[in-house]
Amino acid sequence: MKDIVRQKLSINVEIMDMLNKQIEREAVSSSAYLAMASWCDHNGLVNSASFFYEQSAEEREHMLKIFKFINDNGGTAYAPEVKSVMHEFNSLEEIFETALDQEIEITKNIHNLVQKCRKLNDFTTEYFLQWFVNEQMEEEQLMRRVLELFDLMSDEPLKYIDERIPGIREE
Repeated sequence: MKDIVRQKLSINVEIMDMLNKQIEREAVSSSAYLAMASWCDHNGLVNSASFFYEQSAEEREHMLKIFKFINDNGGTAYAPEVKSVMHEFNSLEEIFETALDQEIEITKNIHNLVQKCRKLNDFTTEYFLQWFVNEQMEEEQLMRRVLELFDLMSDEPLKYIDERIPGIREE
């Protein structure tokens, strides 16, 4: 029987497993950002809510990008299961600190993937992952910029910080 896709598995199985785990991490990240957006909405922080809704959508796009890459290279991508996400926060600052920690963890995982690709001479996947390396650098910088607002405006009402959130992406 002819192979319908006309290609054999061109992705290393170990890398495919790691990418499927990254799909799950991106899904968890997307869900976590939705929970953060909900908290912000509930607390009347509309700009921060909008920021986190956008972050959630971006993480889902990242997940789908990896999902499609696996399938396009003869592998099998698996739909992730998200089990638990934190919904309770004490402050907006805590949310952004949690978001930064989350982005740092994603960055570490992307770097581990790149390192494994180099070890296995998987140049195609390494090249694909370079987009994520750059994206993670931007994501971490974005969260750090927001947290700088809390340091700079520590005596200001939370409303003023929330008003400045939309401009952070443009800086």
